[in-house]
Amino acid sequence: MQQYILSKKNVITVISGLLIALGFFSHFVLENVGLSEWSLIIASVFGITPIAIQAFQAMKVKIISIDVLVSIAAIGALFIQNYEESAIVTFLFLFGHYLEQRTLNQTRSAIKELTEMAPESALKQMDNGEFEEVEVDDVDEGDILLVKTGAKVPVDGTVLTGEGHINEASITGEAVPVNKLADAEVFAGTILENGTIQIRADRVGEDTTFGKIIELVEEAQDSKSEAERFIDRFSKYYTPAVLVLAIVVWAFSQNIELAITILVLGCPGALVIGVPVSNVAGIGNGARNGVLLKGSEVIQDFSNVDTIVFDKTGTLTVGNPTVAATELYEKDSAETLGYLASVERESDHPLAKAVLNQIGETNFYPVEGTEVVKGGGIVSSVAGHRVAVGNVALMEKENVTLSKKVQKDVKRFEQQGNSLVLTAVDGELKVLMGIRDQVRPGVKANLQELKDLGVKNLVVLSGDNQGTVDVVAGELGLTEAHGHMLPEDKSAYIGKLQQRGQIVAFVGDGVNDSPSLALADIGIAMGSGTDVAIETSDVVLMNSNFSNLPHALGLVKATANNMKQNIAISIGVVLVLLTSVFFSEWMNMSIGMLVHEGSILVVIFNAMRLMKYKLKGRKEQKEVSVPAEKVKIS
Repeated sequence: MQQYILSKKNVITVISGLLIALGFFSHFVLENVGLSEWSLIIASVFGITPIAIQAFQAMKVKIISIDVLVSIAAIGALFIQNYEESAIVTFLFLFGHYLEQRTLNQTRSAIKELTEMAPESALKQMDNGEFEEVEVDDVDEGDILLVKTGAKVPVDGTVLTGEGHINEASITGEAVPVNKLADAEVFAGTILENGTIQIRADRVGEDTTFGKIIELVEEAQDSKSEAERFIDRFSKYYTPAVLVLAIVVWAFSQNIELAITILVLGCPGALVIGVPVSNVAGIGNGARNGVLLKGSEVIQDFSNVDTIVFDKTGTLTVGNPTVAATELYEKDSAETLGYLASVERESDHPLAKAVLNQIGETNFYPVEGTEVVKGGGIVSSVAGHRVAVGNVALMEKENVTLSKKVQKDVKRFEQQGNSLVLTAVDGELKVLMGIRDQVRPGVKANLQELKDLGVKNLVVLSGDNQGTVDVVAGELGLTEAHGHMLPEDKSAYIGKLQQRGQIVAFVGDGVNDSPSLALADIGIAMGSGTDVAIETSDVVLMNSNFSNLPHALGLVKATANNMKQNIAISIGVVLVLLTSVFFSEWMNMSIGMLVHEGSILVVIFNAMRLMKYKLKGRKEQKEVSVPAEKVKIS
C-alpha cells in the first residue's frame, strides 16, 4: 500500500493543488467557510500521506530527513486548526519534488543501444573451404572470415586478402572511411562501405575493441553515484535542531501552541521550493537556447568544471570532409577539372566525393582503362589524355615533375592538415587540392569564452593522426592535443585527469565517445551525434551548435549561484522568524505565515531571472557553412 501511494505522488500533488484552489475560492468568492476548511483539511491529509510514509521509512533507518520535519509541521498545523499552512506546506513540498524529479528521470539506455549495434553474425570459412553464416559467438580466434560490402566487421582482426574502405566512426569517430589492404587491422562493429575482404579473427567477443567500449560504459556508469542534494545534507542538522528546539520550548513553557508555532515557522517552505525552481528555470533557459541539462546534479557539477576535453571530428570540426584549398597551375582549368570530375565520378571514395562537390557542374568525358594504384590513386584515359589523380607518390610513379612552387604548396597544404589530391594530365601537374574536415565556424571565439568563464584546460583527443590534431590545436589555441587514440585511450586519459583532482567535462558525438562521456564528471554530447552518445551524456547541445557550449557553462554557473541565493534567503527568513518568536512581541503565526509566503515568492522571482539569462558581452551567433579557401591561379 505504501509503495502504491508513493507511486501516485504526482496525482496526489494535482489533487492537493485543486483542493487548495477550491478552498481559497470558497473562502474569498463563495464566502463558504465550511467548504473552504474541509477542502483545505482534505488537501492536507492527501499531501501529508506520502510525505509521512517517506518520513516513517527514513526513521526506520535512523535518518531524520526533511520529510520528518514537514510531516510534524503539517500535522501540528492541522492540530491547531491552521489548515491553510498545512495544505500549502505539503503541496509545495510535493510540487518541488515533482519539478526536480521531472528533470532527473531521463532514461539512459546506452547499454541497450550499444548492444543492438554489436555484430550478430559472421561468414566463417568451414573445413571444406566454403563460407557459412554463423552466430558471432561461434567465431574463435584464428578463424577466417569473409566480410562483404555493407556488412559489419564481426571481430577485431587482420586483413588477409582483398581491399575496401571501412567506416570506423564507431571506433575512432573519424568521418573519412579508411582504405584497408592486406595486413591492415580492422575492428568489430565497423562497416565495410565497399569492397570484399577476408580477415583472420584476432580478438572475439568481449575482448574486441567494441566489446571494451560496452564494458567501459558499464563501468563508468556504475562508478558515477548520484550527488546527494544539498537540502538532504542540510536537513541532517537543521531538522533535528528545529525538533529539539520545539521540544525544549514545550518542556519549559508547557505551551503546545508555541511549540507547534516554532515547527510551523521552522518549516522550510522557501527552501523546499527554492532549489527546484532555480533548476527548472535554468533548464528552461537552456532548452530555449539549444542546451539540454539532465538534472540538478548536472548543474552543480558542470558549474565547477575546470577542464574540458574535446573529441575532434564532429565536435571541433564539422565532421564532413571538404576541399579546403585549391591551387590551379594553368589559366584555363575548366577542361582539366572536367577530366578530374570524370575520373572521380568512377570512385566512391570520400575524398572523391569532396572533389566532385567542389567542382560542381562541369562537362564529363568518357573514362577508359582505369587502373587503381594501391596506396596512390587512379590512372585513367580520358578523352585521349592520360590522367593521373592521387597523392605525391603516384605523381612520382607517373614521372610528373613537381616544381619548387608545387613542392612548396604541397608542404603548406600538409602543414595545414590536409589530405592531398593531385591531378596530372599527360605527365604535367595541373591541379592540387587540399581536403580536410574543417574547424567549425566561430569555435575559436567560443573556446575563448570558455576560458573567460574559468576553464583552465582545453584538451583535444582524437583517433586522427597527430599532425592533423596538432594543426587543429594550434589553430584554436588548445592546451593539449593527442592523436592516435582509441576509445579506451581517451577514457584512460580522462581518468588520469580526474586523479589529478581536475573536474572534467568531455564533449563528443560518436559511439566511440560514450565511455568517455560516461566516465567524465560531465558528459556533453553534440545533438547530431549517435543516440548512445546522447543518452550517455549529462548535457546535450541540440542541433550540434558548438556556440551553445559557452552559454551552457555560463548558465549553469548562474543557476548554481541562484540556488545558493535562494538557500540563503530561505534559511535567513527561517532564522529571522524563529528569532522573532523569542525576542519580539509582534511575531505570531499569522505574520509568520505571511512572511513564509512572501519568501516563497521572493525565491521564485529570483529563480525566474534565469529565464532571461544571456552570456555577457555575447553577440548573436549563427553557424554557417565553411567556404573553401579562395582558389589561386599560378
